[in-house]
Amino acid sequence: MAGHSKWANIQHRKGRQDEKRGAAFSKIAKEITVAAKMGGGDPGFNPRLRVAVDKAKGINMPKDKIDTAIKKGTGELEGVDYIEIRYEGYGIGGAAVMVDCLTDNRTRTVAEVRHAFSKHGGNMGTDGCVAFQFKHCGQMLFAPGTDEAALMDAAIEAGAEDVATNDDGSIEVITAPADFITVKDALEAAGFKPEFAEVTMKPEAETELAGDDAAKMQKLLDVLEGLDDVQEIYTTAVMDE
Repeated sequence: MAGHSKWANIQHRKGRQDEKRGAAFSKIAKEITVAAKMGGGDPGFNPRLRVAVDKAKGINMPKDKIDTAIKKGTGELEGVDYIEIRYEGYGIGGAAVMVDCLTDNRTRTVAEVRHAFSKHGGNMGTDGCVAFQFKHCGQMLFAPGTDEAALMDAAIEAGAEDVATNDDGSIEVITAPADFITVKDALEAAGFKPEFAEVTMKPEAETELAGDDAAKMQKLLDVLEGLDDVQEIYTTAVMDE
């Protein structure tokens, strides 16, 4: 068994993302553009692009917006040259936070991220200060009630690294980042569609927060997420609902 209230936390996170769908379109478009620039415009031969396009489809991003973002990356349309930056720090209760950004202005981005940390009870740290608390991996979460034995057999056969059942009955499948698409496709072909699936930085341990601490931590995460240059936020914090 692993984790606690994993299902509720993931559903809560998805709900918050859906509420901010307009901003999400813009951020995913950036990721699609960068992925296409780095690995080409064909999702079939560019795993990073495939993940980004799948995420875009998951929030019903219009196809023309996806195509435009790809063409900006491949140079068929004029676009902005983004750089990737990761900032690390600490939130409420010492919870680790990593912030991945895509920006065309490093000076602006670091100032905004540092201000968000300092204003809302956190501290921005140095490179590597919390990265060791996370594992880079593919993560899929399946709903409580999924046939655990059958899913485990299919996942292991497809090349997954680990399968774990959480306390709430949800089942988590972990893969190497490079194997994520292959395993996800194999599981879907076998009839197992994940409710949540992404290449992520998974916390090795969790920092449980409740009450005022949870509210303050959520505020910090919301402010960081609201910054235009921020793409993804990873944290060890788990907030009680």
